Formats: sequence, structure tokens, C-alpha cells
Amino acid sequence: MSRKKKFPRESAVNMTQLVLPNDTNTLNNLMGGRLMHWMDIVSAIAAQKHANKIVVTASVDNISFKHPIQLGNVVTLHAKVTRAFNSSMEVRIDVEAEDIPSNTKTESNSAFFTFVAVDQFGRPTDIPEVVPETEEEKALFEGALRRRQLRLILAGRMNPSEANELKSIFDIKQS
Repeated sequence: MSRKKKFPRESAVNMTQLVLPNDTNTLNNLMGGRLMHWMDIVSAIAAQKHANKIVVTASVDNISFKHPIQLGNVVTLHAKVTRAFNSSMEVRIDVEAEDIPSNTKTESNSAFFTFVAVDQFGRPTDIPEVVPETEEEKALFEGALRRRQLRLILAGRMNPSEANELKSIFDIKQS
């Protein structure tokens, strides 16, 4: 039976937050944990939109903080599913900080989160495939298998010798 297919635009979510005093550290910058919380929410919504099912966070890739986000900035988080496997899917989140009075926007963060769609008993369940449309979506889709294999190796769920997509990157000789 063929799986249903969806475009990344169908899962796209934008979320906006105002950085308030309770969101900041002693330097008046947004706390990293608060930003990660917002990233988890926006990416979970995108994953649910793609799967039309309950989703749970399975993994979070490296989150690098490029630029501090300051008190009073408006934070916009953009999320969409880049690739779906059987029951898991990768979601890309891009974070932008805006200082409205100075009319400046800064790309602050980006990351990939992985979600698993589950049924009412918490068991993984099948989800639609992703059909990328734009060149950027196609590049993210192609790279998703390598990122997935790396996540599985780091989690101890895949032997590095089985990571066929990563072998070409590291020029690993196949035996």
C-alpha cells in the first residue's frame, strides 16, 4: 500500500514571541532554555500538521547560539518537515530575532528536531512521505538521511559500519 504524500509547505508553521523580562538572564538576553522550549513547540506543531497524529520529540540536533536575542526583541520561529521516514520525521527550525525600533533582523539559530508519530497507545504509526518542491527543500530532503544515520549512531542505535550515506562523506572503505 502506497503512503500518502505531503509537501513541506503543508506543515509550515510560524510562531512569534516577544522577549519579556521573565524570559531573560541577568544580561537581559533570552535564556537558551526558553528558546529551546519555543523551538520544541513550533516544531511539534509542524510535525503534527504533517502526520495528523500525536507526535513526541525523539531527538534534538545541535543548537548553536549565533547571536544573543535581547529583551524586547520579537522572535519569529519558522518550522517545517524536511523528510519523513516510516513513523519519524525531521523538522527544520529557523529562528530570527527582530529589533523593531531599529528595524533590524538577525538570524539567530537553526536546528533539526526529530519527532515520532504515535497512536493512542503510544506506539509508532506510519506517516505521509514528504515531497520537496523548492531547491532548498530538495537539499534538506537529501541531507536528512545522512543526519538521521548520524543521530542513530550517536544514540547507539546504529553501527557506524551500517551508515551507507555517511561512508561517502568520510571516505570509509567498505569491506
